Amino acid sequence: MPILKTYAGARVPVKVWTDDVAPDAIQQLKNVAALPIIHGHVAAMPDVHYGTGATVGSVIPTKSAIIPAAVGVDIGCGMNAVRTSLTASDLPESLARLRAAIEAAVPVGFEQHEWDKVRGSARQRIARPLDDRLDRIVGKHPGLMKMQRKFAQTWVCQIGTLGGGNHFIELCLDQDQRVWVMLHSGSRGTGNVIGRYFIDAARKDMRRHQISLPDRDLAYFSEGSTWFDDYVEALEWGQDYALVNRREMMRLAVEAMRPFLPAFTLTDEAINCHHNYVAQETHFGEKLFITRKGAIAAHAGQLGIIPGSMGARSFIVRGLGNAQSFCSCSHGAGRRMSRSEAKHRFNRFDLATQTEGVECRKDGGVVDEIPAAYKDIDTVMAHQTDLVEVVHTLKQVLCIKG
Repeated sequence: MPILKTYAGARVPVKVWTDDVAPDAIQQLKNVAALPIIHGHVAAMPDVHYGTGATVGSVIPTKSAIIPAAVGVDIGCGMNAVRTSLTASDLPESLARLRAAIEAAVPVGFEQHEWDKVRGSARQRIARPLDDRLDRIVGKHPGLMKMQRKFAQTWVCQIGTLGGGNHFIELCLDQDQRVWVMLHSGSRGTGNVIGRYFIDAARKDMRRHQISLPDRDLAYFSEGSTWFDDYVEALEWGQDYALVNRREMMRLAVEAMRPFLPAFTLTDEAINCHHNYVAQETHFGEKLFITRKGAIAAHAGQLGIIPGSMGARSFIVRGLGNAQSFCSCSHGAGRRMSRSEAKHRFNRFDLATQTEGVECRKDGGVVDEIPAAYKDIDTVMAHQTDLVEVVHTLKQVLCIKG
């Protein structure tokens, strides 16, 4: 059940599904709750932690306005998971070759598909429905092209790519030893460009209208303005691109697995959901813009994915439609410490110990993703039993990070 917080200077209360909130995150919750565009209350999920402008792990209901920085720069970031007909006994003793094959098929980190191979390929056909929409956006905002080299090629070449940071591809076993493929990524470089461009525009717009804010990253566009309409168009493009990116990445990963495993099929339990996005929804009788910044939709009966860290369990969940959370739940474990702090406190030997039994990178380049840098996923899940019910419990045996 949520803890009701009423902060001095805030217009609305904050309902928090945890007692583990760092002071800097509390200040961000207070700042958001003070905005005149917030309707009802702000909801903070059990994985809540400090972010840019607004906390990661928060659900922000706004009336006739949207805050671009609350959505963030990885527009449409989210999860995809499919269950296969394979079981644990079908997997080879060593998963190293399987990991190498997936890494060869899906570019990770700053890598992307080569333009000469993409041009005229199935991947370009996948991109075509998005092409005209992007042309309209760039036609109105040519400044987007100045922010990214080879803009016209980059977004196509990054369809079916992972990126870095906390993005991952995993092979997991559920409670019945069935094999799942699960991945986490978003709108890649182009979504980042769109996000940064409109965040900057919102800041300038607030200054023009001399609107005072508790944090400049809470600058917003009001419904009915040209900026608002253009941002919504670009935002929806980024969210759709992220879905396509995950779908193509999943296809590439599954095909890369086939030569190393017995013949298998994919079951009908496939989930592709955002956790950095905006949706228009009706809550408490009001039509609102719901920004889920590090949170997933958990409407009654809706399936979702809540991953743990690279050494912990993950969960396929079904939403309970809790109105107080705006039908939402956490998007993962949530960071306990910053990346720089994790690198300072831990080394590759700690990483190897904490990821024992998982085929993954165990070098210094991913120490910032060490499990200890995240909150305990079981505690996070215990705090949201009124938001979701667990359908499947997954444990990774292979994890790919950029």
